[in-house]
Amino acid sequence: MSSQAVAKIKPFKKKKYRLYHPLTGYAFIGLWLFGFLAFSLFPLGFSLVISFFRWGLLDTPVFVGLRNYVQMFTLDLMFKKSLEVTLVYAFASVPLSLVLSMALALLLNAKIKGQSVFRTLFYLPSLITGVAISVVWMWMLQPDFGIFNYLLGRIGIEGPDWLGSARWALPSMIMMAVWNGSGTQVVIYLAGLQNVPPELHEAASIDGASKWRRFWRITLPMLTPTIFFNLIMGIIGAFRTFTQAYVMTRGGPQYSTMFYAYYLWQTAFRDMKMGYSAGLSWILFLIIAFFTVLVFKTSGKWVYYETEGR
Repeated sequence: MSSQAVAKIKPFKKKKYRLYHPLTGYAFIGLWLFGFLAFSLFPLGFSLVISFFRWGLLDTPVFVGLRNYVQMFTLDLMFKKSLEVTLVYAFASVPLSLVLSMALALLLNAKIKGQSVFRTLFYLPSLITGVAISVVWMWMLQPDFGIFNYLLGRIGIEGPDWLGSARWALPSMIMMAVWNGSGTQVVIYLAGLQNVPPELHEAASIDGASKWRRFWRITLPMLTPTIFFNLIMGIIGAFRTFTQAYVMTRGGPQYSTMFYAYYLWQTAFRDMKMGYSAGLSWILFLIIAFFTVLVFKTSGKWVYYETEGR
């Protein structure tokens, strides 16, 4: 090829594409945004709207205003009973689970042989589905051949009918919740314990501080953000308890395990009161929001966040 022909060839220029167009970001999050609108925001708004209607799912909705909410607080005795059961369950299971899981985390944080094996064993219950756990505990709490009554019988104590007694059914659920919920909390506590600076313990030990004093003055304050997180998640989980009552007791005996979420489900899918159950769900949302905000508002007095330079 002659030099003149080569000179006429124009060099190839790359086209510059503008990837920072304002719509580019929405294109990347489009699928998530669609899922959020279709499966979260729309159902949320729809449930609020139908809470002002009397609707049986198969008939025409009838607007009743605030009548559903007025009926809850004035005429519905089961609403009050389910709320009472859930509050007792939450105020008992959440603190017990926090204390037990912290104690286990402190033990599992020690340098012992087989540490990883023990950590795995304590975390395993958190991986099992709620239905499977409920079935296992039904066998363990069986009055005739359950393991609990068998062990009590070995020391001369006659075990109760755990799930068949109105006195023992709810404590059985609380015991089960503490056992089941501790696994995840132990792992979170272990992560929090890794962030406690060892030099603080070494300095306190040199100054003559006992193990209990070091725990109370160093470990516990440094764990308060972890306690705060576990407390919030525990409260939310306790108020959403449903599977245990559905599988194990169906709300009995004598409504002693009629949890709020189970009563909400019964109202919607057994009694076919969709509008009323939507109102119940919004009351549950407000209750959880109240306790969550309460914990957040009081956290400034007991949660310690370490900052640089402090």
